[in-house]
Formats: sequence, C-alpha cells, structure tokens
Amino acid sequence: MSDPGLLGSPEELAHLPQVAAKPWRIAALLWLVCVLAIVAHQWQFWRAGRLDTDVLALLPVSEQAPEVARAGKLLGEGVSRQVVVLLGAPDWASAQRAAQHWRRAIEQSQAPLKTGATAQAAQGADALLQFYGPWRDRLLTPAQRRTLQESPPSAQVQRALALLMQPGAARLSDFAADPLGLWPDWLQARAAQSRARPREGELWVRGEGQDWVVLSYEITGAPFALNGNAVYQPALDAALQAAQREVPQARMLAAGLPLHAESAAVRASNEVNTIGWGSLAAVLLLAWLAFRRVTPIVLTAAMLGIGVAAGVSATAWVFGQVHLLTLVFGASLVGVAEDYGIHYFAARQGRPWARPRPLMRSLLPGLGLALATSVLAYLALGLAPFPGLRQMAVFSAAGLSAAFLTAACWFPLLDRQAPRDSRFAAWVRASLARWPRWDGAPRGRKTWIALSVFALATVAGLAQLRASDDLRHWQGSPAALLQSQLVVSRLLGTPSVAQFYLVRGGTPQEVLEREEALKERLDGLVARAALTGYAAVSDWVPSLRRQQADAQLTARVETQVLAGINTALGERLVRPQPIVRPLTPQEWLAHPASTAARTLWLGNADGQYATVVMLHGLHDQALLPELARLPDGLAGVRWVNRAGDISSLLGRYRWAMTALLLAGHVLVFAALWARFRAAAWRAWLPTALASVLAVAVQGWLGEPFQLSTILALLLLLGIGVDYGIFLLEHDGDGAAWLAVVLGAASTWLAFGLLALSSTPALHAFGLTLMIGVALVWAGSPWLRRHAGAAA
Repeated sequence: MSDPGLLGSPEELAHLPQVAAKPWRIAALLWLVCVLAIVAHQWQFWRAGRLDTDVLALLPVSEQAPEVARAGKLLGEGVSRQVVVLLGAPDWASAQRAAQHWRRAIEQSQAPLKTGATAQAAQGADALLQFYGPWRDRLLTPAQRRTLQESPPSAQVQRALALLMQPGAARLSDFAADPLGLWPDWLQARAAQSRARPREGELWVRGEGQDWVVLSYEITGAPFALNGNAVYQPALDAALQAAQREVPQARMLAAGLPLHAESAAVRASNEVNTIGWGSLAAVLLLAWLAFRRVTPIVLTAAMLGIGVAAGVSATAWVFGQVHLLTLVFGASLVGVAEDYGIHYFAARQGRPWARPRPLMRSLLPGLGLALATSVLAYLALGLAPFPGLRQMAVFSAAGLSAAFLTAACWFPLLDRQAPRDSRFAAWVRASLARWPRWDGAPRGRKTWIALSVFALATVAGLAQLRASDDLRHWQGSPAALLQSQLVVSRLLGTPSVAQFYLVRGGTPQEVLEREEALKERLDGLVARAALTGYAAVSDWVPSLRRQQADAQLTARVETQVLAGINTALGERLVRPQPIVRPLTPQEWLAHPASTAARTLWLGNADGQYATVVMLHGLHDQALLPELARLPDGLAGVRWVNRAGDISSLLGRYRWAMTALLLAGHVLVFAALWARFRAAAWRAWLPTALASVLAVAVQGWLGEPFQLSTILALLLLLGIGVDYGIFLLEHDGDGAAWLAVVLGAASTWLAFGLLALSSTPALHAFGLTLMIGVALVWAGSPWLRRHAGAAA
C-alpha cells in the first residue's frame, strides 16, 4: 500500500483531536439556511424568465465618450426589432405571386411579426409629396445647387424649354412653379438612398438575376427575450415552402438582429444541455466507477446542483439577469466543482478507519488553497471589458464557493459509511507508483533527442500563431444567416451601423449646419466613386441658413428663366409666391415623412443635440483612415468606427491580460512557496509548461490567438496548480492521486465539450483548457517529489 502521507496511519488518525460536533452542526445549519434562500430565489428566477439572450451582451463595454455609446445604442434600438425579407423569382409576376402566398402563410402561422414601416413606404409617396410641396423652392441637391450657381441664364432657359416641349409636360401654370424640374430630381435623390422602388403596390429591387419583393416586419415581443426555442426562422422557412408550392423558383433572403438573437439563443440552449448534462453524466459515472456506492453519487450531485444554483442566484443578484451564454459557460463548472467532493470521498475510501470530521479537517488546507486559486482565476476573467465575461466570473466564483461549503459543512455529517473499494479505484491508486518521475537532469542520448524534438516542435507551433482581435469571434452567427444579411444589404444599399459620423451641437440648427459642412467634404468621395452616397437628416431638413440661401438662389434663377421663356414664347408666366415659413426638424419629426430617416436623429442629451451621418457603399477597408481624417477641423463632428474600436479594445486587453497572466503566475508561485517552500516549483511548473504547450498546439492547428485564449490560460492557472497542490499535500498518497485523476478527467470532459461550441470565442476557450488540463494532468505526477523528500 502507498505511503499514508499527511492523512496518516490508523493509529495517527485515531489520536487526532476530536473535532467538536456542535460548531460543525451550527455551520451546517447556517449553510442550510443559505441554500434554502437560494432555492427560493431559483423558484422566483425561473418563473420570471430573466434570461438574457442579447447577442450584443458579450461585446466589450466601449471606452469611448458617453455620447458615442449613446449613439450606438440608439442606432441599435432602431434596427433591433426589424426583420427584412426579400422574396425573389426570375420575373416580376412570379415574385409578386410568391410574396402573396408567403404573406398569407405568415399570417396563418400567427408568428409574432407585424408589417413594418418599409413595407408601408410603397403607399407613402403621396404623403411625401404633400408634406414637402410647400417648401419646394428651398430643397436642392448638391448637384442642383452647383448647376444653378454655375450655368449661364441662357443655358437654363434652353433647359426649361426642353422640359416644356417634352411629351406629357406639365401645364403652363404648374410649369411656372418649377420651370427647371428641380422638385422631381430632389425627390428622386431622396428615393435613391434605398435601391428599393415602389412598383404596383410593392417595394421592388432587381439584383442577383432576379426580381425581388421587399417585405419589412417588426417583431411584436421584446427583441432579445427568447427562451431558446426557435420562432421566427421556422415561420419564415414554412412561409417560403408555401410560396415555393406555387412558385418553385422562389428564393428568400432574410436579415435582421432578431434572427441573429434567436439563432444565438437556440444554439446556447442546445449547448447548455450538451455541456451541462454531458458533464454531469461523466462526473456521476466516474464517481460510480470509483466508489460503487449511492451516497457519494447523491452527495456529489447535490453539491454540483447547489453550486450551479448559487452561481445563477449570485449572478442575478449582482447583474439583475443572467445571460444564456453564462449558463453555457457555467455548465462547464460541473467539471471543476466536483473536485471537493471527489477528494473527500477518495480520502475516505483510502482511509476507511478515519472519522469524517477529522478527515475533512485534515483536507481543508489543501482544498481551501485550491478554492482560492480557482476563484481568483475565475474573478480575473471579470477584468476584461465584457459584461458577459463578468457574469461568468461571478457565476463561477459563487458556484465554486457554494460547492466547497456544501462539501465542507455537510459531507462529514451526512456520510455514514466509507465507500467500498473498487477495482477501478485500486488500479488508479496503484498507477501513481508506476508513473514516471523526474529525477534530475535528463540522461541518455535518446532522452536528449526527444527533448530537443519536443522543444523544436513547441517553438515551431508558437511561430505559427497569428493574433486575431476580430469582433466576429464573439458572435458566431451561422454562415448562411451572415451571407443572407450581406446580400440583403448589398441589394438594398443599406448603410452599416458599424461606421458613421456623429454630429453634435447646442441647437438643432447648429447640428444641421455642421452636417452640411461634413457633406461638402463627403461629396468629394462620392464624386470619385469611393462612396455611393450618404444619409443625413439635413438631406431631408436643410438648416435655416441653407434653406434661406437656396430659396434666394432658386428665386433668382427661376425668375430669370421665366423671363426668358416669356420672351421666347410670348407668354406672361409668373413665378408663384413661395411659402415664407421655414421647415424645422420638429415639424419634420412629427410627420410620417420622417420615417425613412428618423433613426438618424438622436435628439437632445445633456443640452446637446445629435445626429448621425451614415455612409452608403463603404466596402473598401483601406478608405477607413481617410474617413477618420475627414472631419478634422470641423467642430462637433466625430468619426465612429464601432467594429474597429472594439477590435482595438480587444487587442489592448489581450496584451493587458497577458501581463496579468504573467503576474498571476508570479503571485501563485509566491503563494505556493509560502506553503511548500523549495518544493513549490513542482506544483507550479506543470501548469506553466502546459500553458506554453497548449498555445503551441493551437499554432499547429491554425487556431487564432485571441483574448479568449488568454482568459482560458488564466483559468488553467487556477485549475492546474490544484493538481500539484494535492499531490504535494499528500506525498505518494494513492487516494489523493485518485481524486486528481477523477477531477482532471471530469474537468477535461467539461471543457472538451465546451470546445464543441459554435461560438468561436467559447470554442477557443474550451480548446485551450482541454489541451492544457490534459497536459497538467500528465505532468503533475511526473514532477512529484519522493515521499518524505524536501523538494
């Protein structure tokens, strides 16, 4: 039998001071009260359905100014409820029929969707004409303004005569109000901000070799309040099948944040079930193989259940809600939290003569140190600027602490009989003596060759690493949905909400004037086809200064043109007296005519009005530096590149967390030195080597080196040193080795399942830990000291 180590022989354990039962029972009762409070909270929590599935919740908190964060939030809210569907067919008639049957199927499905504003735009042209008609004389495009300023009067007269002579020309009385046809051109420029055009009561766009009917819907419920069951996408797919029964060639493209949120919720729900139940099944199976009694399995399952429940409750108390991906990550907690119960029962099995309370007391120093390192590693995750990761940190720290308290307070009181020994447990305990042990410098030529090849492979793997701070690693929407989103954006010409200009001012008029100054600079990019256009509030509501200047310009030129027409045709045409009252943002916002651009107006916050200017046709990433320099010298104008800013933030935190990881290794080694002195390196080195090797393996696999990899290495530091701690606490003790093997196996399975996640960041996190835990598991006994040795 192996050396009894710190647990001692039966005689030594018999002479241990008797642990008073009363304080232990008081601690158990106090913890029972806490557990009952957690149970009551769980009942309320799951009834209220306070799970968050917002796909944006995992994104980092912006370090930008509050006005930029507010602009991003308002823009996000403007599109968070919208679902755009394009129904396509080879010809327009077939597309109309497909859309008709698709609509009927959606209505019959009772899906939580209602017709959106874009779908109503096909019937809104008359309202637009009626609203803007009184201000026709002061609404000019940049091209119209240049033409009126630069063209000689004679050329303007000839242009007016050509318009008058066209078939279907307006009556002379209507012609006098707009002799140069400025009004229709201005309306056409507004319509050009979307490629969709009204056609026979529908919105139509041509592209991809097909005619498309554009349908817009809004969800009727909360945009991200999903329960993991797919609702929207199945309804859209069923409606497409109904349309294809009538028009077999029909195609559907769908886009919108609700579809991405639903996909994330469904995926996370499936991963919770796979990881959580898979981990639990693995832990219980290992416990049964090792202990062959019901009590260890029941108590371990209860400990894990309490740990997960405590994690949910603590997260809800701190943050007000729990993100669904927090549960996905928390499900892997099962593979870590079971260590405390496993270590107790492994020691109980190896020392059946020991009384439960003295035995637990002898284990508490090692278990407490292991808990401290794990909790600190989990809490380090919360230093990253991610609300989701902060939830995961609180969830895991609370869950581990609750599992530890459950084992420490209850197991010695509820455990009435030592587990039976099993062939599996005996084989694992005996394997420690057969495990290779480091005895000093490598000996023999073969050993040196093997170590050299190993070192070269490690260096080669590290050399192949490529850092990536791509924001898409933290989203992971299905490729088909992303492709559909891109095609819809291209067909409709919709701008991205990821890059825009934020314009601020003390009054609405100051904001509009600053927009107009910015647009003059953007016109140069549009002229050279770097952009296809832009969208701004001042396109629809010019500033008062611009309205006055354009009204004077129009009056002067049109008066000259009408004089020339009268001379040429012998008429007495008189320009009607225009409206004197200017168009204001308040009047525009109160009318349905503002629907198309209302989201660009951000309103008043802290005494500052704000708008955004969106860009059309921004496909060249090389243009971004020039766009960032464009507003230089313009007061109140700021370039915002949300994707670039967040990626830059990810990169900075990747370096910062790397520094924290190195500092963490130093602090952990210091804590180990305080406990084990010269033998401390034996507990620390396996984790340090495993961290380097795990990164090298990912280099060989072509996995990107990202922030989630660093976060996984931080957690590996907390988990990995536990194995070395237990082996040093109990030199040569087979029972301690059994606990390490069972704990490492369940942890490896838990994070191995997390590596199957379709969210790239969680996949990288799980893969790093899966590799690292396996290497620490193998390396810790290799560096164990001889029983009774000092170092």
